[in-house]
Amino acid sequence: MTLYIGREASKLWKRVCAETTTEINLLADNWKYILTGLILQYIHGLAARGVHYLHRPGPTLQDAGFFLLPELGEDKAYISETVFTFAFLSFVMWTFHPFIFKSKKIYTVLVWCRVLAFLVASQFLRIITFYSTQLPGPNYHCREGSKLARLPHPESVFEVLLINFPRGITHGCGDLIFSSHMIFTLVFVLTYQKYGTKRCIKQLGWLVAVVQSFLIIASRKHYTVDVTVAWYTVNLVVFFLDKKLPELPDRTGGASFLLPLSTRDKDSKTKEESHKLLNGNSVDPADWV
Repeated sequence: MTLYIGREASKLWKRVCAETTTEINLLADNWKYILTGLILQYIHGLAARGVHYLHRPGPTLQDAGFFLLPELGEDKAYISETVFTFAFLSFVMWTFHPFIFKSKKIYTVLVWCRVLAFLVASQFLRIITFYSTQLPGPNYHCREGSKLARLPHPESVFEVLLINFPRGITHGCGDLIFSSHMIFTLVFVLTYQKYGTKRCIKQLGWLVAVVQSFLIIASRKHYTVDVTVAWYTVNLVVFFLDKKLPELPDRTGGASFLLPLSTRDKDSKTKEESHKLLNGNSVDPADWV
């Protein structure tokens, strides 16, 4: 029994090391895209923080979802965030599953390049819409009488650039149309829909997206229009952008790991084959030793 556990642990360690080498090679060629995507995530947070300075609380707008769905209350608003956190962490763990499991269909770095592209495109449209018209926020901390509903003028530029993380992210006002939580949720679900292998998890993903939509409205974090616009906008963005991006190489055909190489010639060969992967070309498994 001990021998079996030791042998399996050794195989797992070799798999992790080999996969790490593969992803490092891909990251070396794609770090600019990853870094740009992360920087634009910060810019999106900066824009959301900026519109909070423009927010003016007022009467909550008439909303069909508010009539149909009972209000959860401020003490139960965490339920929506809990579901979102579950979806977020589940997707992140799935993107790193090639480091552990043998049944690999994706490359982690390449998947995140696509995910960041979808997020950035959707968030760019979001910034345009919530700066076009500022609506009175329906959330509890955005209503008249709340100290957080209006932000005082910043005392320095650093106060704006630091965006009061993380409270500035979770207690923002004015960035309504359309829902950022739904952007992330739908991008994750659509990505797994295409590259995932478990049908039951795909169905669960769509169910979580629907439940998340209702919870966002019931917790009064967004108006119904914010969620509705997110559903068709994100789907359209992913549909059209997915056609423009190079397709990911499929690993289910039996492609092996990029194993650590010691000689200069083999290092050069590894880089050459990594470029083939990035271009979507197939790699002959027999080439890898």
